[in-house]
Parts: sequence; C-alpha cells; structure tokens
Amino acid sequence: MRLRSILLTTAFGLTADAVWRRTRAARLRPLPPSDKPVAEDHHFVTVAGVVLDDETRRAASAYATAHRLQVLDLVPAGLDCARALELARRVEPDTYRSARLARGIGGGHAILVTADVAERAKLTRFAGLNVAELEELSVKLKTYAPVGTDLAVAERIAPVGCSPADRRTILRGRWPSDLPEYLTGNLIGLSVLSTGVAWAFASRRKGDVAAAAAVVAATCAQPSLATFGTPLHPRDLLGFSLMRPATALARWARVAAQREEPDPELPRLRREYAAEVAERADSFVEPRRTDCPWCGGTALRRLVTSGDHQHHRPGVFILDKCQDCGHVFQNPRLSSAGLEFHYRDFYDGPGGPEVERGFRLAAPHYRDRARMLRGHAKPEAWLDVGGGHGHFCNAARDVWPETRFDALDMSVSIKEAEERGWIDGGHLGFFPDLADKLAGAYDVVSMHHYLEHTVDPYSELDAAATVLPPGGHLLIEVPDPEWIIGRVAGRWWHAWFQPQHLNFVPLDNLVAALADRGLETVAVERGPAHQPVDFLMIVMMLAHRVVPDPAKPWQPERHARLRRALRTGVYLAAGPAMFAAASADQLLAPLIKRGPRSNTYRVLARRLPGEGDDSATARTLDAG
Repeated sequence: MRLRSILLTTAFGLTADAVWRRTRAARLRPLPPSDKPVAEDHHFVTVAGVVLDDETRRAASAYATAHRLQVLDLVPAGLDCARALELARRVEPDTYRSARLARGIGGGHAILVTADVAERAKLTRFAGLNVAELEELSVKLKTYAPVGTDLAVAERIAPVGCSPADRRTILRGRWPSDLPEYLTGNLIGLSVLSTGVAWAFASRRKGDVAAAAAVVAATCAQPSLATFGTPLHPRDLLGFSLMRPATALARWARVAAQREEPDPELPRLRREYAAEVAERADSFVEPRRTDCPWCGGTALRRLVTSGDHQHHRPGVFILDKCQDCGHVFQNPRLSSAGLEFHYRDFYDGPGGPEVERGFRLAAPHYRDRARMLRGHAKPEAWLDVGGGHGHFCNAARDVWPETRFDALDMSVSIKEAEERGWIDGGHLGFFPDLADKLAGAYDVVSMHHYLEHTVDPYSELDAAATVLPPGGHLLIEVPDPEWIIGRVAGRWWHAWFQPQHLNFVPLDNLVAALADRGLETVAVERGPAHQPVDFLMIVMMLAHRVVPDPAKPWQPERHARLRRALRTGVYLAAGPAMFAAASADQLLAPLIKRGPRSNTYRVLARRLPGEGDDSATARTLDAG
C-alpha cells in the first residue's frame, strides 16, 4: 500500500510538472518573418553545424530591433525533448528579460548580439563553438545586457545534438562545486524509482500494477504535455517519449561517466598555498589586544572559537565580546597578510562561481535595501561602498531607474562591474583614502555587509560623513550580533563568517557613532532585513565540515578521489536535513520579518548641517 501511494504521488507530480512547464513553454515567442535587412551592428554566434539562413537572420534582427534587445538567443522550434523540457523548467519568459541578476539561459544553437555588447564582452569567436561554449557565452552575455537579453523560437533552425561531454561541462558551470552530488542524486533517484516500478509490476497486485503503469504513462506523456500547443515542436518527440522510461537512467549515467579535464592551474595553486602556509602562517594574525576597539573597555569575554567553515583554510579564530559596550570583534585580528590570504580566490578565482550563485539569489534582498530610501529621499547619485561586482547597484536600478550608481571596492572586480554596465562608475581603493576626493559627489552612500569586514569601522563612518553633503543619506546593513540564533548556534551561525568578519556592531552602538558624526538615524529595519538561511547554513556547514571540498587549492591532494566520494555521500545523506532546515527557515521567515529582531539589521541616517556648513546652500533632498 505504501509503494502504491508513492507511485501514484509520483505520477501525479510528473503530470503536474508537465502542465507547469507547458505554461512556460507556451509563453515563448516565435520569430515573426521580416523583409527588413539585418542591422549593421547585429552579429550572430553559432555552434558547429548550425547554419542560419537569410530569412532567420532578418527575422531575428527585426525582432531584436523592435524589442530593443542587445542579445537574442535563438531557440530551434525542433529542439530535442531533453533540452526543451529543461528550457521550460529554467526560463520564465515573462520575467527573464527584466530579471537583472538571472543566469543566462539559451537553446544552445545561436545568439544574436549587438556590436557594443560583443566588444564589451571581448567576444572574438562567432562560429564553430560547441554547445558547452555557447552555454557559457549565454551566461556571460546576460551579464553584459542584464535587461536587454531575451529568447525567441526560430522555426527554420535545424537542431544539433548535445554530447554527454558537453552536457557535463554545462552542468559543471551550473553546479561548480556540487556536480558530483547533483549527478549522484539524480542517478539514485532514477534507480529507486525504476526499482519501485519494476517491483510493483512483479507483484502482480492490481493496485500496484496500476500505480506503476500510471508512473510509466506520466513519464512517457510528460514531453507531449509540456510542449503541446507551444512554439516548441521537438523533433524526437515520439521516440524520446516511448523510450524514456527505459533510457532516462542510461542518459544520466553517460553524463556522469564523462571524464572532465582537471584544472591545469590547480597543481600550481596547491604548491603556492602549501608553501605560504608553511612559511608565513605566523604572520597572518596581529598580537592579541586586551581592550575593546570600539569603547576601549577591558572587560572582554570569549564568545566564539571557530575555524573557516566556508572554505576550510587553516586557522582557528576567536571572537571576543566587550562586556561594557557589547561590541564583538576578532581577537587576535588578521593582519594584512592574513586578510590577503583568506580573501584570495574567495570572491574570484576558484571560489567565484559559488559566491556568484549566492549573489544572484539575493536579488530580492538587494531591492528591499534600495526601497528603504522611499519616503526619505530621491537619490540622484549613489555610492555603494564595498560594491564588489556591482550586484546591488544592478538590482537597485529596478527601484531607482534614474539614479546614477557608482561603487567602490578594493578589488579589481569593480572594473568588471563598470565594463558590464552594472555600475556607472567605479572607484578602486580604500574608502577612507578616497573620501576627501569624493566629498559632496553623492547624496546617498551605502555599506551593505561591508562594515563587518573592515579593520576600523570608525574610520569608515568618518569617511561616509566626509563624503555626504548635508541632507545626504547613509544606508548600512550588517549582521546583528544580538540575534538569538547567533548565541545558540555559536560557531555554526553563518554570519560569524570567520575569518573575514572582523567587527560586529550592536545597533545602539552604531546609532550613537552615527550621531557623533552628525548623522541622524531616521529609520531602522530589523525584522524586514532578515535573511532566511540560518538553519540551512548550520546543516550545510556541519556537512561541509566533515569532508571539505578536495578541489580547493588550499586542500591537500592526497586521497582526493576518496574524499570526493565521501563528500558526495555525506551531502546526499544530509539532504533530508537540509530540506527540513530550509523549510523551517522559510516557514519562520514571515513571523521574523514582522518581529523586532532578526539576523540582520539596516540603519538609514541623514547627514545634518554642521558648524562649517552653509545652511543657505545646504542641499535638502525631496521626500520620495
């Protein structure tokens, strides 16, 4: 009876999923024909074996011009079932173009790109790409045209196949550090389902046989249900549908069996990291201090002792809490050499793809930050300090489309953000060093999850007070060290984020420090600023701690395959706990967001006229 229920639920789920995918596939737009010549600044990129006839080129160019597109992915109407089903799952046609931080999605055949985007993206190859290379290009081009990219279905493109090797490369880009877990999970799931269906047929019990037949029927019908009446007409619909129950597991197995070329830079990076740890580890921390960097108090208590639970670089890190003012700080603190070591290859290089995935998921949170200005100011020029690759500025344009967004960071990523067009201007360097140069240039300065990374938060606040004119606003978002989960979970609370987070400022301390600098707090958000990931991150960090990722260059090379297999097993075993933790986070989020506390808080402060300000000329911003 239990098997029958599971099979019937599976059949229902497959059918419902097919209907859901059809609602998306039906909203894909076909290319209307056009007699207009191809625009001079329109270029086409194609995979090997794809030939675009003149009619398709004209139609694509006219469509891109009419819809003001800079990038247009051309999806063959006859795209094979496997990729058609995946496309319908991954793309929401109504919102894809406007989703600034969405990952680029395409049909893997051809792309129209304007000359401007091609130049900024440094595109040099326009023909003969393989499917995996075009997928990578789709992702890249979306970043250079975040609201100028879309898809359309082209009837006259003859589809080409995607090899298992290309398929694995594509999946590696989507699951940079979790591909073995993803592939193994799919294989296990399909194996269990196949075994259950076979067992039900073998039992010859009418109810079980009927349930198994329903699963097979739903599996076979899913491609037709998902594409019927849509612009997609998969060329292999009949054969794929009939053979799907027998071939699905084999297709995934072929992808999993593909051998990936190892990163040629990994051996060199491993040698460099190992040598640096052996020679310089003692220089990574400063002497332990006996007083609080915020108030000078000497009543210190050890709060957290932690390792690097994110990437597992070597070291043990201590957070002390001042009993006088509540400030939490790393003690002993990382030195400049230690900061360089622990930041290297984290936001870029080997660690970049993982961080990028997290940044993309945070788009709604970015927009919530930007909305905090509503009712207080209409920003004209906004400087985001610690802007990184410009994700916040890009997302914030949805809220303030007329605002100039600049960003400042000590990483060269700020230059890439400028090339992408995610920011209007970039400043490379340390904020306190550039403050005098930037004075009066911005009416809004923001620091989002920046202050906790800084060596001296006071100097950063001084810099903000220097840059802002009277009437200007400072927006700060930081982890809340007073959050109950942080105290209960201890070192497993993700926001302690050792060793990168050096200072944790309680809300009252920050408000007082702002007042000392002529900045009046006009709004505070605690509950609404909550990020619902506490429980999920606890489970993930615990699982990650058992077997760190052996592909990281700071991890030893010995027994890498065995450790990879163990890591996969641990993650799959922890899967139910991760699901439960993520569900708990989401279920509690609405309550926390309406409450007085959360794991994050935001402060909006307004710069008051000082003694040296000319009140007759001081700028006062209009209420939004």
